[in-house]
Amino acid sequence: MSLTPLFDLHTHTIASGHAYSTLLENITAAKEHGLIAIGTSDHSPGMPFGTNEIFFENYRVFPEEINGIRLLKGIEVNIIDFDGGVDGGQVMPEMDYVIASIHSHCIKSGTIEENTRAVIGAMKNPWVKIIGHLDDGRYPLNYDKIVAAALEYKVALEINDSSLRPSSARLNGPQRVAVLAEKAVQSKVPVVMGSDAHMWCHVGRLDAAQKVLQNVNYPESLVLNYSLNGLEWLLRKQKY
Repeated sequence: MSLTPLFDLHTHTIASGHAYSTLLENITAAKEHGLIAIGTSDHSPGMPFGTNEIFFENYRVFPEEINGIRLLKGIEVNIIDFDGGVDGGQVMPEMDYVIASIHSHCIKSGTIEENTRAVIGAMKNPWVKIIGHLDDGRYPLNYDKIVAAALEYKVALEINDSSLRPSSARLNGPQRVAVLAEKAVQSKVPVVMGSDAHMWCHVGRLDAAQKVLQNVNYPESLVLNYSLNGLEWLLRKQKY
């Protein structure tokens, strides 16, 4: 029997500009799903109509928990060039964790070599601990190189639940997630499931991601959502 996820670190609020719930609504949903922790990870300033740095700087007002749910301070930064540059600015060191992702509004797709170099370059950033949704068919990637780099640079690869939904804008998400999971399990890379919730009703919804990992017999010890040790691994400030 599969374990129950303890946390969801990939969630968005109305501050992202294209999400539809407040932080409190997301926390309430996390509690209803039996999570012990939630991370809020609104988009960095490069996303159109999103946040600015002062939003993340003011995370200092957050309490450690709300309604019995541990509250973690994150940011989803955009990969903005083929060298792996990201737009997190000076706030990344202050975050509990940083997700780096490719978004169509922030970088045009290149060749498979260019896209792969962009992702691996982001992994080298000392503050990036998660690479988000590597499953958009509009951005061809060399998963073998990415999996090897994830081990080298001590980052977790995300299994993104939203990419598996029919409403996803990503191209061929379910097929690409399955391939990524198969490649990652062969090399025993740590993975983290994320809802990528842009509305409260998706917070903590990791069912589809769990099914993908079960299908490839992913070791539960390498699915970071299943343990407090997994959470603390993601929250370490120093990767190296």
